[in-house]
Amino acid sequence: MQTILGATGQIGRELALSLKRDHTSSIRLVSRYPEKINDSDKLVSADLMDASQTLEAVGGSEIVYMTAGLPLDSQLWTDRWPVMMRNVIDACAAHGAKLVYFDNTYMYSQTSEPQLEDAPFRPNGPKGRVRAEITRMLLDAMDREHIEAVICRAPEFYGPGRTQSITNSTVIDNLLAGKPAKVFLRDDTLRTLIFTPDASRAMALLGNTPDAYGQTWHLPCDDNRLTYRQFVELAAGIFGVDASYKVLKRWQIWLAARANKTIRETEELLPRYKTDNLFISEKFKSRFPDFRVTTYREGLTRIRDEHATR
Repeated sequence: MQTILGATGQIGRELALSLKRDHTSSIRLVSRYPEKINDSDKLVSADLMDASQTLEAVGGSEIVYMTAGLPLDSQLWTDRWPVMMRNVIDACAAHGAKLVYFDNTYMYSQTSEPQLEDAPFRPNGPKGRVRAEITRMLLDAMDREHIEAVICRAPEFYGPGRTQSITNSTVIDNLLAGKPAKVFLRDDTLRTLIFTPDASRAMALLGNTPDAYGQTWHLPCDDNRLTYRQFVELAAGIFGVDASYKVLKRWQIWLAARANKTIRETEELLPRYKTDNLFISEKFKSRFPDFRVTTYREGLTRIRDEHATR
């Protein structure tokens, strides 16, 4: 049995599809309100803030994937992430299940320095600090051989369906709606983005590769990095809309953040948009040379096609 915790988000949904297609039909989906993705999926309702519910949800699992997410709310993250991670670690340890943890880069320095798996944690705000805290919690459990786990780390997303990211909400969604895209701070710095189906497919592969455990892996991205100017031009051409966009200055974002909590919660990430973002995934590509990374053109074409069927 392979169990996905937090199965209602885009990463969890794509992961369920990848597991069924390439690895196993014995899949359990866990969330507060789970829904089947494959016909054979088993559903369990559980709140990961509750230790007993988490323990029960993990029971009988060989591999557990932690893909749960929380709304962009610093206080919520501070209050809930450490409890959820502790409950998941303890549940996996109690049942002898392997853990595959989906991580992000909030704790990394927001500079142009290339980011490798051993990059130091230098968070710029509360969400970055709590992500560093829970990752260290898992690393400590791994070091003490309390649990067998693998950390899968991804940069900013873009993708189809329910993908939630700054790029989706400010660039892709606006262009699809015939509106100008919005770009934070600069349009000439290189971005590293990961296509959500690629992230889930790579996570499924790592979870089912025994010698991948005990390590941190950067999930694979298209190395043909684009600036937001180039990304908007490519997306607009594929979507058949004007390549119009606005570059939001720091003071404009500050003003908008005073009235909009969601924008305010992105402020700690702003430094990453002032400089090139160089997330390096060569370790994964060397270990899995046959894994095909989706190009930006292919990814944006899929987003267009799925949007057209809604």
